[in-house]
Amino acid sequence: MKLAKRVEALTPSTTLAITAKANQLKADGHDVIALGAGEPDFNTPIHIIEAAYESMKEGHTKYTASGGLLSLKKAIVNKLKQDQGLTYEPSEIIVSTGAKHSLYSLFQAILDEGDEVIIPIPYWVSYPEQVKLADGTPVYLEGKEENGFKITAEDLKKAITEQTKALVLNSPSNPTGSLYSAEELRAIGEVCLENDILIVSDEIYEKLVYGGVKHTSIAELSPELKKQTIIINGLSKSHAMTGWRIGFAAGDAKIIKAMTNLDSHSTSNPTTTSQHGALAAYNGTQEPVEEMRKAFEERMNKVYDRLITIPGITCVKPNGAFYLFPNATEAVSMTGFNSVDEWVEALLEEEKVALVPGSGFGAPNNVRLSYATSLDTIMEALDRIERFINSKQK
Repeated sequence: MKLAKRVEALTPSTTLAITAKANQLKADGHDVIALGAGEPDFNTPIHIIEAAYESMKEGHTKYTASGGLLSLKKAIVNKLKQDQGLTYEPSEIIVSTGAKHSLYSLFQAILDEGDEVIIPIPYWVSYPEQVKLADGTPVYLEGKEENGFKITAEDLKKAITEQTKALVLNSPSNPTGSLYSAEELRAIGEVCLENDILIVSDEIYEKLVYGGVKHTSIAELSPELKKQTIIINGLSKSHAMTGWRIGFAAGDAKIIKAMTNLDSHSTSNPTTTSQHGALAAYNGTQEPVEEMRKAFEERMNKVYDRLITIPGITCVKPNGAFYLFPNATEAVSMTGFNSVDEWVEALLEEEKVALVPGSGFGAPNNVRLSYATSLDTIMEALDRIERFINSKQK
């Protein structure tokens, strides 16, 4: 049977081959260090687990409203007020099966064939694929490494056409960890307002920021920008709840209603038990969130300091998330390989270290390294990388 064109048009993940090989090497008994993790290595805080368990015992195991529990929407409204000073109504909130699902439903709700969505490079791998699945066209805009991988207002102006419908902003970023300042966001926001471009602000790593800097949502900069922005967020990264699959979108009530109608025909509703866990996450203590943030910051500083001593490796120091995105072009040249992808494959084969090649993020000169694992494990991986480079130098 012939598959649908929309599925055949999807770009296969460049990480699949590396992941498959790493898993096979592990199965064969090799000591593989995988630094591709996109999730915290902490367990979900116990008060959240207990709240979800109690909710099941109390009989909260049935369907909920498609857009989520009203009590959870109100908790999200309170969170946005406390953290960003933003005021929303429950009708402007949708709870989804993860932030990824919020993004998917949003693109399905706003895009028609030919509509363009500007996606800064490096990008999270699912942005362009979700746009294509909604019959939209991804338009890539490079965030230069010398500018911390961030786009500028001037860059954005040059990329806009009559078909431009939306801009995706991810701050802090996956894969780079870069964070936009309020001034940078304000300049970008003005361009979006002038051209009536919807801003899709993915803030899933909002709580994981370092170096004393502050996360700013572009929606908090003015009432006009709030109206022009759909915030995407969730609990996966901030509360170590990746498997619970709870995210949300906040913004224009008309768009939120369209997303809710769409979800009513796909998921019916987010998992009821997970929603009760999410209630405890938003309404309960935030101490575990801060403890995890501090642990990641400590790791990041130590790993970064060690990483930049490795020959042929340079790296922009991040301000958020839990990734480093080093440039490996010099290391590739020093060791005689033709590409970063080839170098990554050989590193896995010979030293049993699995990195994610940057080509999957639109940045073929880089690799993504997650520090969401133990410091000792990461340091051992860096020792192996340095040994690999030294052994291959001509």
